[in-house]
Amino acid sequence: MVSPLSLTKPQVYGLCAVALALFLIAIDMTAFAPALPAIEREFGFGITTSQWVINGYALVFGILVVTGGRLADIYGKKRVFIVGTGIFALCSLVGGLSVDMAMLLVVRCLMGVGAALMWPSIIGMAYSLVSQERAGQVGGGLMAILGLANIVGPIAGGILSDFASWRWIFFINLPIALAAIGLCWRAVPEDVPQDTREKIDYLGVITLSAALFSLLIALNQASEIGFRHPLIVYLLMSFLVFICIFILLERNNQDLALIPVSIFMNKTFFLVGLVTLLSAMIFFSIILFLPQFLVEYRGFSSLQAGMALIPLMATFALTSYLSGSLHKSLGAKVLICSGLLCKGAGIFSLSYLRQDTEYLELIPGLVFLGIGIGLFNPAATTAVVSVVDSGRSSLASAILYMFKIAGGALGVGVNAAIVAFAPDIVGGIGRAYTVNAYFALSAFVIAVFFIPGPIPPIFSRGKEK
Repeated sequence: MVSPLSLTKPQVYGLCAVALALFLIAIDMTAFAPALPAIEREFGFGITTSQWVINGYALVFGILVVTGGRLADIYGKKRVFIVGTGIFALCSLVGGLSVDMAMLLVVRCLMGVGAALMWPSIIGMAYSLVSQERAGQVGGGLMAILGLANIVGPIAGGILSDFASWRWIFFINLPIALAAIGLCWRAVPEDVPQDTREKIDYLGVITLSAALFSLLIALNQASEIGFRHPLIVYLLMSFLVFICIFILLERNNQDLALIPVSIFMNKTFFLVGLVTLLSAMIFFSIILFLPQFLVEYRGFSSLQAGMALIPLMATFALTSYLSGSLHKSLGAKVLICSGLLCKGAGIFSLSYLRQDTEYLELIPGLVFLGIGIGLFNPAATTAVVSVVDSGRSSLASAILYMFKIAGGALGVGVNAAIVAFAPDIVGGIGRAYTVNAYFALSAFVIAVFFIPGPIPPIFSRGKEK
């Protein structure tokens, strides 16, 4: 992240622990994408069930990440990091030994708990280990690690699935997690706060989790028993009840709520969160369905399916790196709108999927998606952090991340339901991608007309003349 020659040994060890842990939880989001067909064959389930291998992890991670940040503030980042990484390592061991799909899915949800504890502590420790002057280098290093994980994840998952077993995606986590714990234990100083007023909104966490799980399970089961079945009706009613209770609790808890009122009532924060939620489903739908299509219909191996995502991941990483300089000249609003437009164009291009579609035909859509995600993500984070008090910046970024992950998980549930109701899988994927394109278009319209933001000088010169 920064030049190792200018750091002390404890700083080097601490930053290595942070880098390993960040790489671990990021790669686990994408490594299972090319492995899902192998998991389905071994346990005898279809895509509507296997999608929870990715979806369960992402949903629990997204919902609990804010709670993880508050636990780190109360008990100290080092302690919460070690506990979270320990949970992740233990669940990885159990996951690799799973005997059926139910056991596998429970383990993946518990891994989301570990990741949610790790993520805020990783960010906090990274910045605390170096001086303020090096903060920019640390931020760039974290972004580089995320980009590398996004590229390596699908390839590693494909290699392990083809030449060993999908179970090794779990087992490979163990030495990395243990190394991160050891380095953190040795190098990172204790940081337990002496006095804190932070509290955990447990009821908010429980009601939001119950609401989203009810909705996702309803979408999952409706493809098999229909939306008019009493179970689906009860699940949808549960979703409405829990989401209403959550909203009431958040209003009553004010700034101690899971999503503090002072942040949520900020117009810019609310609108950026909304467009993030609407557009978040695109990335997850790609890593879930595209490898399925390539393996089942184009004869790709798991490794080839993983490598097929490189145009998306590499373009995403490169554009994210370049977006910092673009932000200075164009501003957050232009980058958010441009990113949403590229996202929509990319997913719409991929919606014309056919059983005989060649991989080369998919590359332009993947590149547009990578550009869109790379423009959108850093600009959205900068936009929400810049409109809250400096003391709330970490909380604001964590809440936006919660919207992103929970929105992606919700989108995967919707997409899986669309695919399940379609006459064939390929046609269903095309329909799902078309729906995603409309969600991206809706987010683009909201961003253009409602997100506040100055007009960049490059666009305003004509008016001045």
